[in-house]
Amino acid sequence: QVQLVESGGGLVQPGGSLRLSCAASGNGFGPYTMAWYRQVSGKQRELITSISIKNHTYYAPSVKGRFAISRDNAKNTMYLQMNSLKPEDTAVYYCNRDISPPFTWGRGTHVTVSS
Repeated sequence: QVQLVESGGGLVQPGGSLRLSCAASGNGFGPYTMAWYRQVSGKQRELITSISIKNHTYYAPSVKGRFAISRDNAKNTMYLQMNSLKPEDTAVYYCNRDISPPFTWGRGTHVTVSS
C-alpha cells in the first residue's frame, strides 16, 4: 500500500512560481516512474511530467521549459517546480506512478493562477 499526499498549491499571479511536493508513505515510490498529473474541472486528468528512478524525465509540450520535476528516492518525495505560471495551469495537481493500475489517488493540491 502506498499513500500519496500532495502539497504546495495555492493562489499565484500569472508569471509566478510554485513548488509542489508529493510524499509517499507505506511502500514508497519503489522502482516506479512517478508522474505529476493535473485535472481541470470537467476534464480528464492528464499526465504532464514524469521521472524515472534513474531521473529520466518527460514533459508535456504544455509545460516543457516552465516546469521541472525531481525526486528524492531516499525520502520518497517528489517535487514539481512550476515557473512562468499561466492561467491555463489552474487545476488540481496529483502525483502517482505512470502505469496502471495507479496507486490510490491522493486528494491533490489546488493551483490557481489568477491576477
